[in-house]
Amino acid sequence: MDLKSLLASPIALPSIPRVIALALNELNADEPDLLRVSSILGQEPVLTARILQVVNSARFQLSRPLGTVNEALAILGLGQVRDMVIEAATTSAFRKVGGVDMQQFWRYSLNTAKLTQRLTSTQRVSVSPYTVGLVHALGELVMHRGLVQEMEHLNRRVNVFAPDRAQAEHELLGYSYAQVGAGFARAWHLPVELVETLEYHDAPFERDGYEPMAGILHVAAWRCRAYEMGYTEKELTVTFPDQTALAVDLDLSVVLAHAPVEWTTRQEAQAFMA
Repeated sequence: MDLKSLLASPIALPSIPRVIALALNELNADEPDLLRVSSILGQEPVLTARILQVVNSARFQLSRPLGTVNEALAILGLGQVRDMVIEAATTSAFRKVGGVDMQQFWRYSLNTAKLTQRLTSTQRVSVSPYTVGLVHALGELVMHRGLVQEMEHLNRRVNVFAPDRAQAEHELLGYSYAQVGAGFARAWHLPVELVETLEYHDAPFERDGYEPMAGILHVAAWRCRAYEMGYTEKELTVTFPDQTALAVDLDLSVVLAHAPVEWTTRQEAQAFMA
């Protein structure tokens, strides 16, 4: 199946919940209406509870607890609320996918989100590093939903989380989870910068339209895949994507030093499956 047909398949590509679609549409506007955003999000109790939980956490050290989304928006800002809406939308869309260990998937995705954020901590970026890391592998889930037999065959040869997984998918299909994920993000009208980062991160220098953040994501994903595969120090050195890392001013020691101090726990990953 070609990429266009896969992305047109209702079996493979889940539809976005109406409330989430409305919220993202307003959040992505040039001048979002805060009252409208608050009103829309108020229709989604679970997301509302999550937003209030975050804003009332010790991180913000508020003098009193906030009880409405409208108040929370003023503290969190539109960028962080948008990230939370995207997170809620994607986790609810993919509860269980055949052929993929979902707990491992979210562990890997969370680790990549954390490391991407760390590697961009001193840079100005146009897209949330945490969010782009969290959703970068969703194309893999779309492929497992829409290309069941092909993925079963490929999984026997190459682990879903292996660093060379994207290359193996290109050889088999002519595209990888990266392009599928970009198509998914585009269909859900997610920010253009996020779409472009997803589309090129599997091979940042091999196709036109290189997005700088894609290079950082590529390195972060390599490190977290290597972690999932239990790479030794020698294997890390041999497989390090040095060309991409050089372009984004990273080297192996820096990447290893910036790996999450604490890798994602079982409990953190399970929270994304609730």
